[in-house]
Amino acid sequence: MEAAGPVTRAAARKRAPTIPEEQRERRPGRRRPRRRIEEEQEVTVFREVVSFTADPLPARYYDKDTTKPISFYFSSLEELLAWTPDVEDSFNVALEPSECRQPPLSSQRPRTLLCHDMMGGYLDDKFIQGSTARSPYCFYHWQSIDVFVYFSHHTVTIPPVGWTNAAHRHGVCVLGTFITEWKEGGRLCEAFLAGDESSYRAVADQLVLIAQFFRFDGWLINIENSLSLAAVGNMPHFLRYLTTQLHQRVPGGLVLWYDSVVSSGQLKWQDELNQHNWVFFDSCDGFFTNYNWREEHLQRMLGQAGERRADVYVGVDVFARGNVVGGQFHTHKSLELIRKHGFSAALFAPGWVYECLEKKDFFQNQDKFWALLERYLPTHSICSLPFVTSFCLGMGTRRVCYGQEEAVGPWYHPSAQEIQPLFAEHRREGDGRGWVKTHCCLADAWNGGSSLLIRGEIPPEVGHVAVRLFSLQVPVPPKVFLSLVYKLEGPSDVEVALELTTGDVGSCHVGGIWTLNAETSSRHSPRPLRVPPTKLARWVGHCGQQLRGGWVQRCYEVSLRGCVLRDLLVSFARPPGGREEASFVCRLGEIQVVDAKSLLAPLPRVQAVTVSRVRWQRAMPEEEGPPARLLLGCTLHWSYLLSPVRCFRVHCRTGTGGGSPGGGPPGPEKPALLGLAFVNQYRIAELPVAAAGPSGDGRVEFLVEPVPKEGFLVPQAEWGRAALLYSMPHT
Repeated sequence: MEAAGPVTRAAARKRAPTIPEEQRERRPGRRRPRRRIEEEQEVTVFREVVSFTADPLPARYYDKDTTKPISFYFSSLEELLAWTPDVEDSFNVALEPSECRQPPLSSQRPRTLLCHDMMGGYLDDKFIQGSTARSPYCFYHWQSIDVFVYFSHHTVTIPPVGWTNAAHRHGVCVLGTFITEWKEGGRLCEAFLAGDESSYRAVADQLVLIAQFFRFDGWLINIENSLSLAAVGNMPHFLRYLTTQLHQRVPGGLVLWYDSVVSSGQLKWQDELNQHNWVFFDSCDGFFTNYNWREEHLQRMLGQAGERRADVYVGVDVFARGNVVGGQFHTHKSLELIRKHGFSAALFAPGWVYECLEKKDFFQNQDKFWALLERYLPTHSICSLPFVTSFCLGMGTRRVCYGQEEAVGPWYHPSAQEIQPLFAEHRREGDGRGWVKTHCCLADAWNGGSSLLIRGEIPPEVGHVAVRLFSLQVPVPPKVFLSLVYKLEGPSDVEVALELTTGDVGSCHVGGIWTLNAETSSRHSPRPLRVPPTKLARWVGHCGQQLRGGWVQRCYEVSLRGCVLRDLLVSFARPPGGREEASFVCRLGEIQVVDAKSLLAPLPRVQAVTVSRVRWQRAMPEEEGPPARLLLGCTLHWSYLLSPVRCFRVHCRTGTGGGSPGGGPPGPEKPALLGLAFVNQYRIAELPVAAAGPSGDGRVEFLVEPVPKEGFLVPQAEWGRAALLYSMPHT
């Protein structure tokens, strides 16, 4: 393979990335949008003549069987260098950068890296808009890790956007992988490293552009093949240039090097940082060691690492392959030694609990695995508002929206995972009487697919127990609203309450705490108003009420000055005078901490909904039901600033029999939920609709519902809408 050809041409095409969605007016697709024929009560209407020969969709971006958008990778240098940002790529762009966190990743506290390697990667998680997987792998101990690496054996592994969204929501840095292996990997490395600097700079520029465009945070560089002297000589220059460019264009960007090649060019794993590989460590942000180390390796590395001890990530293979310390349910033995010497840890393939153990016991085994590591895993804090979580894992056996069941059946959507708590079991010292345990549960939900189950026992001599769920470090505005949605399972006299702890900025003053309810909400508006702002009125609308499904919502208004919010806890108090142990099972559906001022801002409207990339298929004939059915595929785009929303919920309404004969307004039936979107577009695939009649149009209407970060429902009148009228071709 010649180095100068494709690499030099790519360098000559150096370009800026596509402007992010919220900063530009998106074009709806390569095909011309359907002709707008009318504006009907703020519904944009498009017309389509049914045709069963459609423009092919690019295979890299869409599942060939369903046309659903999928995450992708590059298998060659040519693919990497030929890539340019395109509208099709936008499905895979993360919703937002990583949340603010404390301590920052740049601190010298030892860190924890999780390297996710599972069965080649790009499994159910590749479906950007979710799937119907029944027993998918799910990770939720985010507060215990600092860096997440998505690993596969493809040359350029771009993390599926669901992982990036979930990690960023928890303040966790996300890296892709650039890997070369075997003889083919050696040829690839020679192609871009053995020539002049323009060749390796072109590759580095592309890697930076990809991270910047898709909004993840950097790269693990894994070279597992020998290098010529020319190539290994340029490797430090490549790493240094890549790291410098990434830092300039991706805030908080990170480049790590895996312990493989040494400075002579040999493929020779060292299991430590030493003089043979130090030059690579010195050229980037961190070093990920191989797994077959012993304590003497750690002791030797202390001198090599110097003040950058936290930048050395000591590798731990959870599968326990080779001559390793610990692994599997003994992984804590590795962590104990690593932390003893002050190094960071890199846990490789902790999905072992999913791959090798019974799927039916997955949650139990995952909690056991991480509980054994708990004492060696310093947590980080989230430091921004609003703080809202429904504890949804991004999966479930049904979908629930604020207590109302919407759909039954398995679903998996990593982007939909909400902020997860600290999972732990607490027992009193001494006689062991009294305990509290938290774990996730798919059996019921307030919003999404799961909730947090807290079980406990309060001994007679103890009045109440409190469970710390979240570590925060938020400078608190003058007034905040807090909300707790919960229900007690079974008979119980235990009182449930939300608690918080604060730290001083100067002198912390808590002015007061009031309970809000629906009758008095306007009285607690942040400033005197005749009518509460729309967002505020919606937020407090159900406070103090018994909600559907047996849920209870309690709301609080807190006035603070000079304070930092540190912890969110839920407390359980036994009834006074009781002499027996008080057992309880409590299900938490949602916790919110919202700046009162943010509820005064107006909520933008979803605008400019368009329909493009339309595809038609004939449905398989059924023994019963309508004689003629069609399957519709299309892409929706819309205009909306992404920063105020958690996501969008996309609905459809087909009207009676697929639309009125004259193409008039649809019937009054409730819209059907199609799915969730985390960017300003959504791909509809294989939607059953009635075939248009010979004398009239069929009709389907699409509705885009914004879901505000503050956590309340937006009335349907404020959703974005577009309608598609379709007719059969004239014969």
